[in-house]
Amino acid sequence: MHRVGSAGNTANSTRPRKEKRLTYVLSDADDTKHCAGINCLAVLKASVSGCDYLFTGSRDGTLKRWALAEDAATCSATFESHVDWVNDAVLAGDNTLVSCSSDTTLKTWNCLSDGTCTRTLRQHSDYVTCLAAAEKNSNVVASGGLGGEVFVWDLEAALTPVSKSGDSMEDDSSSVVNGSGNALPITSLRTISSSNSISVHTTQSHGYVPVPAKGHKESVYALAMNDSGSLLVSGGTEKVVRVWDPRTGSKTMKLRGHTDNIRALLLDSTGRYCLSGSSDSMIRLWDLGQQRCVHSYAVHTDSVWALASTPTFSHVYSGGRDLSLYLTDLATRESLLLCTGEHPILQLALHDDSIWAATTDSSVHRWPAEGRNPQKIIQRGGAFLAGNLSFSRARVSLEGSTLVPVYKEPIFTIPGTPGIVQHEILNNRRHVLTKDTAGSVKLWEITRGVVIEDYGKATFEEKKEELFEMVSIPAWFTVDTRLGSLSVHLDTPQCFSAEMYSVDLNIVGKPEDDKVNLARETLKGLLAHWLAKRKQRFGVQASANGDAPSGKEVTTRIITHSRIEVDSNTENDSMVYPPFEFSTASPPSVITEGSQGGPWRKKITDLDGTEDEKDFPWWCLDCVLNNRLPPRENTKCSFYLHPCEGSAVQILTQGKLSAPRILRIHKVVNYVIEKMVLDKPLDSANPDTTLAPGLAGGPVQLSAIGDGSFRSGLKPWQKLKPSIEILCNNQVLSPEMSLATVRAYIWKKSEDLVLNYRVVQGR
Repeated sequence: MHRVGSAGNTANSTRPRKEKRLTYVLSDADDTKHCAGINCLAVLKASVSGCDYLFTGSRDGTLKRWALAEDAATCSATFESHVDWVNDAVLAGDNTLVSCSSDTTLKTWNCLSDGTCTRTLRQHSDYVTCLAAAEKNSNVVASGGLGGEVFVWDLEAALTPVSKSGDSMEDDSSSVVNGSGNALPITSLRTISSSNSISVHTTQSHGYVPVPAKGHKESVYALAMNDSGSLLVSGGTEKVVRVWDPRTGSKTMKLRGHTDNIRALLLDSTGRYCLSGSSDSMIRLWDLGQQRCVHSYAVHTDSVWALASTPTFSHVYSGGRDLSLYLTDLATRESLLLCTGEHPILQLALHDDSIWAATTDSSVHRWPAEGRNPQKIIQRGGAFLAGNLSFSRARVSLEGSTLVPVYKEPIFTIPGTPGIVQHEILNNRRHVLTKDTAGSVKLWEITRGVVIEDYGKATFEEKKEELFEMVSIPAWFTVDTRLGSLSVHLDTPQCFSAEMYSVDLNIVGKPEDDKVNLARETLKGLLAHWLAKRKQRFGVQASANGDAPSGKEVTTRIITHSRIEVDSNTENDSMVYPPFEFSTASPPSVITEGSQGGPWRKKITDLDGTEDEKDFPWWCLDCVLNNRLPPRENTKCSFYLHPCEGSAVQILTQGKLSAPRILRIHKVVNYVIEKMVLDKPLDSANPDTTLAPGLAGGPVQLSAIGDGSFRSGLKPWQKLKPSIEILCNNQVLSPEMSLATVRAYIWKKSEDLVLNYRVVQGR
C-alpha cells in the first residue's frame, strides 16, 4: 500500500537501510479550502454564546475548523500534521479533537486553538480507518484499522505529559503540553504486526498502552460507542458486527447477517440498539439484548457508507456510493430520497434541522433534514416502503419508477478547490503538467512551487506534446497526487543527480558555466525560512559542525558515511537563487522524518529553527548546512570524436574523451577549433583525454577546454572561423544540445557516444 512521506522506512528491516525521504506538497490555492475528498465531519455546538463549529478531515491530509453562521462558514483554523489521508475525526469533550489517518497514527488537537497538534499516538501498524467516542465520557476513544486492529484509549492517561526518555506518544507541540517551547518528538512505539500478537509487555517497556480489543481477523472499517463508553461495536470486511466491553477489550457477541463489508455503525444512547450500513446495500437494525437483527432496510442501490440518526433513534439518514441521501423511519419502514449529488457520500453529521454531507469531492454540502422532527418531511408524501431484501429496492429503480428527490439544492455549500488527478513530469525535469477534477490544465515549476501557466480547459495530451523538449536530464525527483495536490519526493542519492549551468537557469551574477545542483538549490529554497530562524536562535554559526545543538550528531554520522563529496563548485552560501525561491503567500508543506518520532508535516513558514536531526533526514541537513552532497553517478559522459568521412581536417584525438553530461555541443566545437587553430600537441602516450579540467575521475586532465568558459582569448563559438559542425549518426547537432541529450535522442545506444566533426565552407 502507498505510504506518503516515509516510504521505505521499516523499523526492523533486514534489507539495507533506505535513507529517509523528504517530500514537499505544493499548493497554489488559498489555504482555507480542502483540495481532496472529505472523509469525516464533526459538529461542535456552542456551549452558551458564540458560534457552532464544523470540523472536516480530508484526503488532502489536513483538518479544518469552520465557524458557522446562518448561511456562511469561515475557515478559522487548519490542522496540519498527518502525512496521509485523514480518515476519521471525533470530538472528545469540549476542546479535544481526535483524528486518525492512513499514516497509521491518531493525533489529538486542541480544537479551539490555531491548529496545534498536542500529541501523536502510535499503536496501529497499518491505516487507521475509523474512530468512536462516548458522548458522555469524554475520556474514552476507540480506534480501528486495517489488519483487524482495534484499540481503546484512555485520553487522560494518553495525554499525560511524557518524560523525554521515550514513550508511546510524542509531544508534537510542547508549547501546549510541557511549556518548554522546544518541540522535540519522542521515540515512537514499535508497531505491531498483527492483531493476534499484541502484548502489553513486548510493545514497550514503559509509557501508556491502550486496551487492545483482539479478535478481528480482517480489516475494521466502522466503530460506534454508547454514550457512557461501556459498549463498543465494530464491523469490517468479516461482514459481522462484533460487540465488545471497551474497558477490558473482551468480546461479548458476534452478529451475522450482512453479506459484504460493514462500512457504518451507530449505537443508540443506551447501547441497546445498533444500526449498520454495508457494501451489500442494506441497512440493518440489531437488538443487542436479543442478539439478533430485528429489521433490515433495502433503501440504497449500492454500498451504504454513512449513517446518522435522530437523537431518539427513530429515524436514520443514510448515504453512500449511489450518490443519494435517504431518510428512513425505522418503525414504519417509510423511506424518502432527500437529495442526489454528483459524488458518493462518505460521512453525515446532523446539525439542528439540517445535515452536513461529506463526499469524495472537496466541497461539503448542508442539506435540509428536519432533524428535530423528521416526520414533517415524510408527511409531505413521496415515500416508499423499504423492502427487506436488497434486490427489491434495486428492482424498483430498474422498473423506471424513478424517485424524485425532495430537495434539489443544498442550503449551503463550503466550496473546496479541484484536486489534481493527472500529472506528467516534463523532460526539462523542472516543470510538471497537471489536470484537476474540474478539467483545468496547469504547468508547475517545481523548483519554486508555483503555477507558471494556467491553460484552462485544455486537452492534457495535446498540451503534453506541445511542451515536449528534446532534452535529457536525470530523474531527480518523483511525484504523486494522492493528496489532491502535487507531492514532490526527494530521495538520496538519486535526487542529487541533476545539474544545469547557471546560464540556462538565468541566474544573474553567477559565472555562466557554474554548475547548479537542482536538488541542493531546491532544498536551500525550501529550508530558507528554517535556516533564517535557526540563525536567529543560534547565531551565525548555524552550520552542523558541532556549534549548533544538532551538529555533533550530523557530523559524526557523516564521518562514518564515507565518500561524501563537498560541492567544490559552490561556496558554502545560503543564498537562494530566483529559480528556487518558494512562495510565502502559498508556501509548500514539508513531509519528512528524522531519527526520532516518525513522519510529520508542516508548512515551510511554520518551521521555527529548532528542528534538527531528530526531525529532518541527516542528508538534508548535511546538504543545506555543510554544503555536502553524497557521491553521485552519471555526471560524466564518455565519447569519441572523429572527423567525418572524407574530411580534410583532422585533429589529434584518437582516444576516448570524457566530459560532464550537461556539456553543450558548442563547447565541443570550441575544442575542435582550438585543436586546429592552436594545434596544441596531445599526450600521445595516453590517448584517453578528458574535456573537464579540474574534475577528478577523468583519465588525463587536459587544459585545452573545459566545462569552464572558453578562456584562451578566442571569440565565442558563433563568430569563429573556420566554422565547424558536429554530427552524430549523420545528423547535424544544434550547438545548444547537451551530450546527454545527444546520447538519449540521437545516438540511442548503450555504448560510448561517437561524434563526428567537419569544416563548413563559405561561412
